[in-house]
Amino acid sequence: MKDEIAVPRHPRGGVVEGIAHVGADYGAQVWYDLGTNSVVSTNGKMDWDLAFECGANGWQVRLNSSRLMRARQTADQLAQATDTAGYGGSWKIDLPNGRPDSLAFGDWRTGQPVFVVDMGYNVMGLPIGLRKVQITSVSGSEFQFRSAALNGSGIQEFIVQKDPARAYVHFSFSAGTTVPIAPPLGTYDLVFTQYTEQFYAPDPYLAYSVTGVLNGYSGIRVAKLTGDFNAVSLADTLAHPFSMDQDAIGYNWKDYSFDTGEYQVYANMVFIIQDHLGFFRKLHFIDFYDAQGQRGAPTFEMEQL
Repeated sequence: MKDEIAVPRHPRGGVVEGIAHVGADYGAQVWYDLGTNSVVSTNGKMDWDLAFECGANGWQVRLNSSRLMRARQTADQLAQATDTAGYGGSWKIDLPNGRPDSLAFGDWRTGQPVFVVDMGYNVMGLPIGLRKVQITSVSGSEFQFRSAALNGSGIQEFIVQKDPARAYVHFSFSAGTTVPIAPPLGTYDLVFTQYTEQFYAPDPYLAYSVTGVLNGYSGIRVAKLTGDFNAVSLADTLAHPFSMDQDAIGYNWKDYSFDTGEYQVYANMVFIIQDHLGFFRKLHFIDFYDAQGQRGAPTFEMEQL
């Protein structure tokens, strides 16, 4: 307006480079803030087992997909011995899109069923084992659940307090309590991690570990396009749809070459990200190896639009 004072244009800066070290064994989960181009926190993928939604109306319970965890509903009681023979392809994973209808536990509030949970694999690729889990209640402030061995012995009861500053709180069976994993909302945009992808061949499907980037329920939006990174501008936000799926960036910005025995990055795959502060940035990956040639170091360039 004529009599209003103009707001100075926000400085955009130039192209900056970032790197997230998840390790050659893909054992780390790296929480990253794009605005400061820095790592907010790092944890090991073995540090937690279940994640509980923190919103006042939150009810979702998620598996640690970085370990290839899966679950299967059973009609057995918690104290009853369960035989998993014949489960076959009836196991479910948390699909990486992060949508509420894609959870292995589903909407457990209907009937509070008992689930057999495959705890996945450790960093050496060895199976961790099975346990039974029953989520019994949720309120605006806490979850309650029970767990037992597969034969029904050793029943334990747990209470998980919600944290309104976070999207999810994380629970560790080995610690017997919640553990600090996700940073507070508004401090990060991305999580560099291994996670479980579902492929639809061979029949019926194949759950497989991939290494890539998730949104970590940070609330960011992502659009994907193919082209020259330098030519992408703010105008491209109008031509490409945005997604809030957790795997909107995902893993397939790279591919493994059986000819060279190395990962190759698709530098022409460009992501436009609206971060948790509302700013738009373009980002593309330039390497999957660090300066010492060690894999598990996603390296990227980004620029604010």
